[in-house]
Amino acid sequence: MTRVGILMGSRSDEPVMKHAEETLRGLGVDCETRILSAHRTPDALRDWVTESERGGMRVFICGAGAAAHLAGAVAAITTRPVIGVPLVAPNAVANGLDALLSTVQMPRGIPVATVALGEAGAANAGILAAEILATGDDDLAGRVRMLREGMAAKVLAG
Repeated sequence: MTRVGILMGSRSDEPVMKHAEETLRGLGVDCETRILSAHRTPDALRDWVTESERGGMRVFICGAGAAAHLAGAVAAITTRPVIGVPLVAPNAVANGLDALLSTVQMPRGIPVATVALGEAGAANAGILAAEILATGDDDLAGRVRMLREGMAAKVLAG
């Protein structure tokens, strides 16, 4: 069953957002990736999120730059956890600060968990989605723990 939906507003976001997908797949979590825009395809976005939720999707990861409204638009549709990945768009203000602020400044009652800009944020979004799912999946919790232990071993190995 596909448990995580990964959304991005543009095909140009794929080189960064692939890190979320690779992280999830490495942890054995099925995910589905789509390109849908909060502004250019709002009806298709609503339909996909609604159908995905009915189909068992548990967490949504959304990457967007500039106005970065995708995560907020998804959070307005679903009560499932939404993780926002701010991206540096070609027209970015202050190297992505615009996207970061747009993603993190959600109105009360419509939360979006926000991670770092770019590739590190996309990978962390994958880990965070897995951690959310692991609250009800001991096998996945063990795989996340092994990932952490592997990272610690690399640091200690110097």
